[in-house]
Amino acid sequence: MKRSCTIFLEKWLKSSDRKPLVIRGARQVGKTWIVRNLAEINKKKLIEINLEKKPEAITLFESNNPEQILVNLSASFGKIDKKNAILFLDEIQAAPELLSKLRWFAEDMPELPVIAAGSLLEFVLADHLFSMPVGRINYLYLEPMSFMEFLEAKDKNRLVDYIEKFSLYISIPIAIHNELMNLFKEYIIIGGMPQAVKSWISNNSLEDVSQIHNDILATYRDDFNKYNGRLSVDRINETMVSVPFFLGQKFMYSKVNPDVQTNSIKQALDLLSKARICHKVYGSAGNGVPLGAEIQEKYLKVIFLDVGLCSAQLGLSLDKLIGVSDLDLVNKGGISEQVAGQLLRTIFPFYLDPVLFYWHRSEKSSNAEIDYLMQYKGRVLPIEIKSGSSGGLKSLHLFMKLKKLDLAARINSDLPSKVDIEVKDYEGDVIKYKLISIPYYLISRLHNVLD
Repeated sequence: MKRSCTIFLEKWLKSSDRKPLVIRGARQVGKTWIVRNLAEINKKKLIEINLEKKPEAITLFESNNPEQILVNLSASFGKIDKKNAILFLDEIQAAPELLSKLRWFAEDMPELPVIAAGSLLEFVLADHLFSMPVGRINYLYLEPMSFMEFLEAKDKNRLVDYIEKFSLYISIPIAIHNELMNLFKEYIIIGGMPQAVKSWISNNSLEDVSQIHNDILATYRDDFNKYNGRLSVDRINETMVSVPFFLGQKFMYSKVNPDVQTNSIKQALDLLSKARICHKVYGSAGNGVPLGAEIQEKYLKVIFLDVGLCSAQLGLSLDKLIGVSDLDLVNKGGISEQVAGQLLRTIFPFYLDPVLFYWHRSEKSSNAEIDYLMQYKGRVLPIEIKSGSSGGLKSLHLFMKLKKLDLAARINSDLPSKVDIEVKDYEGDVIKYKLISIPYYLISRLHNVLD
């Protein structure tokens, strides 16, 4: 299956100022596969060392001299041609001290491509007692497969090409729109975990996909014991299980388990976030960029790593979803906010850790909320995840007035549109802005459409 990060990896591999690359991502999102695929398509010898499976391999790296390390590796793997090989340290969180060794490869042996990957790296990076090679490594952040990658995996290249060429000057025929929306509903159930996608394409069995989803969730539970014993496994598990049920809502620690201290649930969520199983969506004042400069910590929403895993925990089925015309009605809009947030994360450059925000105003006479805030060309871009006419966008009207913005986006199940909004609020003030609406299947093209 093709992954869009391959282009990024190819560019990195051929770069004249290449540095060792660290791939960060949750377990089972495809980190190992993309490295093996990179070596295969570029006809490079892959020196792959899994440090969880072979912890004794760390002794090969005792020296700080890359030449000596290469001698040790050659004794174990055969002669290594630095210009025709890739050194891959998988599950490097099992030997975090090796991260500091990457600087010597960057400085003394830049001709050898070095890649490290790990699924629990955030714990290591948060508590490391070694010197990280700041400025001497590159990062790649890997998410589950996007909807576009899902289409390519299903050999729907004609639709991928159609989406990539789309602009607001093109009118999408209803037949193509319906086909894409049905495929998107399929994506909601299958999700973007590569193993689940591969199984679905090969076997077309929802039962097999369900088993894979549950196996992945079980793998995450098994990892809980590795979280440095900081918290009860029960607390972490019940927090993970609760996230799909609170999608689209302010995450209330007290609702996860009213019988335990909220601080323990907060710690559990922090651990899940570090493992990249969950992603926090913080409230932001939204007055300008960077959005993270004005975080409102008391406002917090959470989305899950993958919509397919969410659907598995919520018990959603494909046959029931296909008959739904508006995804905003599923799970009270929570699943649409999940999948939109998940896909918005995939449009960040691979070298950036994706982060999303939202806006919430809580006043006696005027509660208002914007589902997501993103940065677009140095400005704040509000994004609503809902259907309906402009009359159902009171929160957006208020936000546009308060922040004096002129461009907003909406993601829904309808055909694309561009509307000049002009409404009066209860004070009689006229609010004007441009609203760009796109269907869910065009999320990957959001910035291009706005351009």
